[in-house]
Amino acid sequence: MIREIVEIGYPFFTVLAFLWGGCLGSFLNVCIYRIPRGMSLISPRSHCPACKQPIAWYDNIPLVSWLVLRGRCRRCGVGISSRYWVVELLTAVLILLVWFQYGEPPRPLGLQALDGPHALAHGLAVFGLLLGGFVDCRHMILPDRVTLGGIVAGLVLSPLIPSLHGETAAMKGFAWGVVGAAFGFLLMEGLAVLGRMVFRKEALGFGDVKLMGAVGAFFGIRAVLATLFMGSMLGALVGVFLILTGKRKLGRHIPFGPYLVAAVLIWMFWGPLLWSGYLRWLGLEGAI
Repeated sequence: MIREIVEIGYPFFTVLAFLWGGCLGSFLNVCIYRIPRGMSLISPRSHCPACKQPIAWYDNIPLVSWLVLRGRCRRCGVGISSRYWVVELLTAVLILLVWFQYGEPPRPLGLQALDGPHALAHGLAVFGLLLGGFVDCRHMILPDRVTLGGIVAGLVLSPLIPSLHGETAAMKGFAWGVVGAAFGFLLMEGLAVLGRMVFRKEALGFGDVKLMGAVGAFFGIRAVLATLFMGSMLGALVGVFLILTGKRKLGRHIPFGPYLVAAVLIWMFWGPLLWSGYLRWLGLEGAI
């Protein structure tokens, strides 16, 4: 019945998914600002950080108000970071991609097909990953709500949605969730220990270790390996660019979390496509 309703109103639900993503991004901005500061997510209501005046509802419309106000507070005129608009737009786009995974074919961009519960799990993962990535960018920390919460959520969802691990039986899904969480955590902890031995300082934060445990709990061992590889490549490329352009000094710490987050998102949407392409490149297609 739900599928029939979706098919009839597919264009409407597509627009609705994008708008819902923008609203989710607006709440995500609240979380990004308040969670590292230990503030309540409920009160006080949204206000300008500069003049402390409450923001009227018509100045708090996702994706619209920031553009209308030209990135400034209506009352005091102080600039509002473009990050707020970027977070709303990025969340809207990613939720739209999740919708395309669930919706009827043809699916754009080679996205995999998902059932409803699996798509909801992806939506939850999008929210948590963006929260962790943007907080790490600004505060150099990955909140436990994202990392430890992600491990718990992954272990709870694995038997409920065994398709997260390519299984149909609940116990097999749970087993792979446990194995994935342990593998991701121990692999990163081993790399962190090795980094301390080689560089005589912290090479990986414990937040990164816990994040990879969450990745394994949600998506399994393949996702952990792919995330580590792609995240390292992205981090290296961006780090070299920042050093060459003088925006970062050699030896200065760069948060790894955002690159891991980007890699997980890539895997989440295009993992099967990337994995099959990798096996074809190795000449092992059909063997694994």
